[in-house]
Amino acid sequence: MKFIETIIKRPSMIIVLFSVLALGGLFSYKYLSYELMPEFSVPVVTVTTVYPGAAPSEVESEVSKKIEDAVSGLDNIDDIITKSLENASIVIIQFKPGTDIDNALDETQRKINNMVSDLPDDVETPSLSKISPSDQPIMQLLATSALPNEVFYQQVEDRYLPLLQQIPGVAEITMVGGDKREIRINVDDDKLNYYGLSLLQVTQAINQANLEFPTGKVKSSSEQITLKLAGKFTSLDDIRNLVIVTPPNGSPIRVGDVAQITDGLAETESISRYNGQNGIGLFVKKQSDANAVEISRQMQERLAQIEKENAKDKVKFTIAYDSSVFTLNSVEAVTHDLVLAVVLVAAVMLLFLHSFRNALIVMVSVPASLVSAFLFMYVMGYSLNLMTLLALSLVIGILVDDSIVVLENIQRHLEMGKDRWKATLDGVSEIGFAAVAITLVIVVVFVPITMVNSVIADLLRQFSLTVAFSTLVSLLVSFTLTPWLTSRIARLEHLNPKNPFQAFLLWFERRLDALSHWYSNALAWVLGHKIAFTGILAVIFVVTGWVMGLGIVGQEFVAQGDQGKFLLTMKLDKSASLQQNNLTARRVEEYLRKKPEVAAIFANVGGASTGMASTGQGETNRTELTVELRPVEERPGHLPTEKYMIEVRKELAKQFPGLELKSAIIGMVNSGSSPIEMILSGDNLDELMKTAEDVANRLRAMPGANDIKVSVESGNPEVQVNIDREKMAKLGLNIQTVGASLQNAFAGNDDSKYRDGAEDYDIRIMLDAFDRKNPEDVKNITFFSPVANRPVRLTEFADVRLGSGPSMLERKNRRTSVTVTGNTLGIGSGTLINSIKQDLVAKPLPAGVSLSWGGDAKNQDEGFGSLGLAMMAALVLVYFIMVLLYDSFIYPLVVLFSIPVAVIGALIALALSSSNMSIFAMLGMLMLIGLVVKNAILIVDFANQLKAQGMPYKQAVLKAGEERLRPILMTTIAMVIGMIPIAVASGAGAEWKNSLAWVLIGGLTSSMILTVFLVPMIYYLVDRVAERWGRKKKKVYEEESVPV
Repeated sequence: MKFIETIIKRPSMIIVLFSVLALGGLFSYKYLSYELMPEFSVPVVTVTTVYPGAAPSEVESEVSKKIEDAVSGLDNIDDIITKSLENASIVIIQFKPGTDIDNALDETQRKINNMVSDLPDDVETPSLSKISPSDQPIMQLLATSALPNEVFYQQVEDRYLPLLQQIPGVAEITMVGGDKREIRINVDDDKLNYYGLSLLQVTQAINQANLEFPTGKVKSSSEQITLKLAGKFTSLDDIRNLVIVTPPNGSPIRVGDVAQITDGLAETESISRYNGQNGIGLFVKKQSDANAVEISRQMQERLAQIEKENAKDKVKFTIAYDSSVFTLNSVEAVTHDLVLAVVLVAAVMLLFLHSFRNALIVMVSVPASLVSAFLFMYVMGYSLNLMTLLALSLVIGILVDDSIVVLENIQRHLEMGKDRWKATLDGVSEIGFAAVAITLVIVVVFVPITMVNSVIADLLRQFSLTVAFSTLVSLLVSFTLTPWLTSRIARLEHLNPKNPFQAFLLWFERRLDALSHWYSNALAWVLGHKIAFTGILAVIFVVTGWVMGLGIVGQEFVAQGDQGKFLLTMKLDKSASLQQNNLTARRVEEYLRKKPEVAAIFANVGGASTGMASTGQGETNRTELTVELRPVEERPGHLPTEKYMIEVRKELAKQFPGLELKSAIIGMVNSGSSPIEMILSGDNLDELMKTAEDVANRLRAMPGANDIKVSVESGNPEVQVNIDREKMAKLGLNIQTVGASLQNAFAGNDDSKYRDGAEDYDIRIMLDAFDRKNPEDVKNITFFSPVANRPVRLTEFADVRLGSGPSMLERKNRRTSVTVTGNTLGIGSGTLINSIKQDLVAKPLPAGVSLSWGGDAKNQDEGFGSLGLAMMAALVLVYFIMVLLYDSFIYPLVVLFSIPVAVIGALIALALSSSNMSIFAMLGMLMLIGLVVKNAILIVDFANQLKAQGMPYKQAVLKAGEERLRPILMTTIAMVIGMIPIAVASGAGAEWKNSLAWVLIGGLTSSMILTVFLVPMIYYLVDRVAERWGRKKKKVYEEESVPV
């Protein structure tokens, strides 16, 4: 090969090339940011609309359905999921994979803008947002101080929060808990009745009086002065003395006559607590393209600065959760695995190549490829995340592959007595074709992933391209650096049995020779007993399939990963107050904090959930506890987080009977949905709820099912006001007036603000707490009738009764729906989903009820489908690559026979390691397509060369198998050994990479053992058939050529 000869004679070109790559890679590494996962977008847009004081049924009819109608005409819609809650509507628009989400958001906004005028007047403007993994808080903080609670709350809101939100990359900081100052106007219902007034009159008088108007300018020839009407309240007395109405021939009725005005605190809606200490919770979310590690670093610096400047007030920010800690731990763990893999692969090289200089020649490919990969990642805009670092860790054994094949062949030529130059030229020329084929088939298997439109493809794209680029660089190394170094420093090692290390190498070499001799005899037996060997393989396949059919290998979308944290959600009875909820939460916290395994607890009492699936609505009877455990090695019994969580739940169920408990591991990627999600749709809500309860009960009886819930629950207590519209109209009233009055009475009106210095505080006008304690108080609400010219009670034109209704209503694709959700414990979600599907086949759903899947079932279908499609495309691409290289359609098929035998080992490895079939295990299967054909290519390529030299078919096959056994063992063992640290890793993020590594280890091992027999046998059969077919065609041709 002229190219190799040029490289050997003029190495300056490759020295400059790899020097540039090394410098560029080292420079790039410095600027690569750290992230837990690659940034990827989910094609989902949410439309959230607040309708204060409205029941779910009102929200559905007045808001949700109108928004559904408006957005249903958008292009590329997959599903529309609607949740109508008390006070809020959430419409989730799921677009098809590959949709430009920014464009979809703009189009959705346009549709909403066109219909917003159709919504009721007191509905707030709908807000739109994209769903992203970035929606989860990256930090949870608790702020405390020695200042009065309301003063500190105002400082946090007005001073500290803006400082923290200025940090680049921060998208939003949500405050939870704390005591907020508020001017409270508590109206006495009896006094309203005494004076003949309505609450709405009081509210209108206050809001209309507390205004400022810029009214123009006073101008003269020499100056102009702004004219402003200053009508804002400056003291509480201004409010007390405000005249509501002056009756004819009577004294003015003032606000102070019917209400008590206090400078107090807003009603507590949520409480934040960390390790028993109350404070103000701060939940930090990042922008989609921001770096969480950098935000955390700057956030800690800013918090330290605020604490220092406010030391006299004892201001303190406690970091309850910081995602960057797990990110950096994951990066450190993968880096450790990478270094260990390099050391182990180097040891394997030394064992096979007998000398440090030969091992060094091969190992040069590792740093050269890795450093070049950093440059590639920088150019592509990638970060150092779990996927790119996992790619670099797994690729260690692959990087030395080409160099091993090249060097081993050069060594073989050296043993023939050739000098270094001649051996290098002949060795590379002879093996170069196979080396190119090996590399190309590894690279092309990743091409389909980069072309598939799905969330899984987005997640795996950086992994795939990093592996592909690194492998291509390793091919370049094997054709440049390896031949150059070999021509300069390679030599045959003559081992000295007196040296202990070399004596061990001699022993190993003898064992290798014995193995090679045994293999040669075994291969000869296989070629002579093809039917018997085929039967043995068939039995292996059948037994493997039977064992897998027993369900030993479960299924799941992705392993959650163990961050040492879990979320414990507790619910009391729906009528429970926040105070009751808080007392129960404190008891549970105290119980848990006594546990030696528990390190910290963050409590969110009554506040909205912080996850991706949060509705943004808090519940007074609900508490979320984020429980952080000590490291596994410090826990008594060394229980993993999931098992400990199960034990704790059992204990809490006994200690706190009647408390509804739900728990979930806080994993690396939380999709925002439950693993089990069954959406039942139909036309009759009562029938759907009955069916959903039946399905939920069937699920609860299944092993591994946990936290089975029905989304739409009846029994939510509510006061139902049924208006007689005719009576209401005769009194001169309308729905808007009645609704606004009820809303003011029980939710309060805070449209008006009270200014104290530079700060504005809410003025909340509502009935006194004594007048809104029970349902009977609703009946006593009065309205001023312009027709009757007097106050009238609600009961004069409405029927008021205590009833119950659902706390949430759902729709899917504009049909009424109910969702059954659940978690799994101890088994893969896919395994439980398969059991559910079998149960539904045995007992189908009633007619008129349809079922669709969400959660892991939908994710698995999409993810496994995408990877399955990628695997089929990869097989086709590998076949085409080999057709081009071999100029044959038959021999590539022979090579592909190495793939099925790899699946046997992969499945056995998953079973033995108790791993589930997940997206990452499927990725391992995809990688095996490119990796295992390598062994077959080495055998087929060399057999072709030997036949071209005139060697008989059978002898060529036997010779090719024997001569290529050593490089096959070297390359496969190097890859397997390099992946062992990843397979057995237990650090941060290990759960994802374990199954991937076990699939590769099992598949490579079984392929190495079986391919060296199966491929030569198939190759020999193909040649025999081709020979006979050729002779037959020749005979027919000769007969046709004989003259008659």
